[in-house]
Amino acid sequence: MALNRRRWLAACAAGLPALVDHFARAAAPAEDGPRLGMVLYSFSVRLAADRKANTLGISDPLTFVEHCHERGAGGVQVPIGVRDPAYIAKLREKVAAYGMYLEGSVRLPQNRADVERFTTEVRTARESGATVLRTVSLSGRRYETFATAAAFREWADRAWQALTLAEPVVARQDMVLAVENHKDRRTEELVGLLKRLDSRHVGACVDTGNNLSLLEEPLEVVEALAPWARSVHLMDMAVAEYAEGFLLAEVPLGDGFLDLKKVVGTLQRARPEIHLNLEMITRDPLKVPCLTPRYWATFDNLPGCYLAQTLALVRKQASARPLARISELPRERQLALEEENIRRSVAYARRHLGL
Repeated sequence: MALNRRRWLAACAAGLPALVDHFARAAAPAEDGPRLGMVLYSFSVRLAADRKANTLGISDPLTFVEHCHERGAGGVQVPIGVRDPAYIAKLREKVAAYGMYLEGSVRLPQNRADVERFTTEVRTARESGATVLRTVSLSGRRYETFATAAAFREWADRAWQALTLAEPVVARQDMVLAVENHKDRRTEELVGLLKRLDSRHVGACVDTGNNLSLLEEPLEVVEALAPWARSVHLMDMAVAEYAEGFLLAEVPLGDGFLDLKKVVGTLQRARPEIHLNLEMITRDPLKVPCLTPRYWATFDNLPGCYLAQTLALVRKQASARPLARISELPRERQLALEEENIRRSVAYARRHLGL
C-alpha cells in the first residue's frame, strides 16, 4: 500500500506543472487580444505603507511595471514625472520586454509659470513610450470641495485655463491628454468642455463608476463619454443607503452591480484600440450626502428627478452584505485584502470580459 501511495504521489507531482500550465492558459486572454492594465491608485494601501516607511516603493514607475507584470497586467497607468535619459531608456525597454503598454498620469499646469514643468513631464512620458496621459481638473470631490455655486464657477474658469495651457503642449509632443470624470463634472459638463476645446489631442479618461456620485446612471455615462474616450478606469461598484444619502464603494470586478460586459463592449466599439485599466481602490465606502443642502450648492437647476432615479437605483442594487470598512483592519490585513481584491478582479476580467 505504501509503495502504491508513493507511486501515486510521484505521478501527481510529475503531472502538476502541466496541470498548472493548463489552468494558467485557460485563464489567460488571447495573446493578440487586449489585456487589463492597472492604475497605480489600485495599490493605495501599499502606497500609504510606502509613504509611512519613507520609501518610493511601487510609486517608482520601474518598480510598478515589475509589480504589475507579476500580476498579469497588460499595461500600467502611473505618474512618470521627470527622469534622466538612462532611467527613461530603462523604463521604455522594460515595458517593451514585457509586451506591456505605458500610460502616464500628469498634473495640469496651474498657470503660465507651471507650463515648463508640465512640458518636461509630457516629454519624459513620450520618450518613455507613453502616448496617453491621464489627468484630472479637481483632486477632490465637487460636493465636498465647494460650498457655493460661485466657488464652483471660479474653479471651472481656472480649470478651463489650465486645459488651454496644456493643449498646445500635448499637441506639439503628439500626445493625448485624457481628462478623467473625477466626481467634479457631470457628463454634459465634461462633454461640453471637450467640444469647446475641440482638439484631437484631448479626450476623456472614462471612469466607469465615479459619476454615480453626481446622480448619473453609470452605463449612460459610459455611452455618452465613449466617443471621447482615450483611456479607461475600469471599476465595479456597490452601494447602500445611509441617513444623508448613499454609500459608494469600489469592489472586485463582478462583485458589484455594473453591467461590465456592456461597459467594456461600449468602450471597445467606440475605441477598439483603447486601454482598460483596473482601478480597484481598497478603502472605506465614500459618503455621497445627496440629501443635504451642501451637496446641492453647486448644481444650478438640476432637476430632482435625478435624485429620485439615483435613490431608486441604490435601493434596487443595495449590497446584500455590509460594505467593508477597511480602516478598522490592521495594516497587514489591509494589504492582504488589497492584493486579493486585485487578484479577483484580474481573474474575473480574464474569464468574463476577454481581458
